[in-house]
Amino acid sequence: MNDLTLIADTATAILLIIGAGFTFAGSFGLLKLKNPMSRIHAPTLTATLGVGCLLLASMVHSFAIGEPSLHEILVMAFLFVTAPITANFIAKVHLHRCRDVADLPQPPADNTWATRANDKVVTNDFVS
Repeated sequence: MNDLTLIADTATAILLIIGAGFTFAGSFGLLKLKNPMSRIHAPTLTATLGVGCLLLASMVHSFAIGEPSLHEILVMAFLFVTAPITANFIAKVHLHRCRDVADLPQPPADNTWATRANDKVVTNDFVS
């Protein structure tokens, strides 16, 4: 075993441990945080980093054994694009479900995309 494979194996092991740690922290946060708005951050941030490290470990290992695979780059790109969109959808659903809560302002009566009313009037991208 030469020095290059030893370095690749060590990097693979370190990336696997880091990825598993991030993924565990994301799963633990998803289960233990109290409200949905807090739960959004656990899977989208820590699990994304965890899966990213696991995919990097797979890439390092595939290059070390001489069979390079670039499929992991596509998986990472898809994951990094879809995680923020998913978090946005979860947040919007949470806001819509809390619509009848007394301490929150009621949504506007018009057909705008906004979920909550505010004191400022927005016209033509200017706040007045």
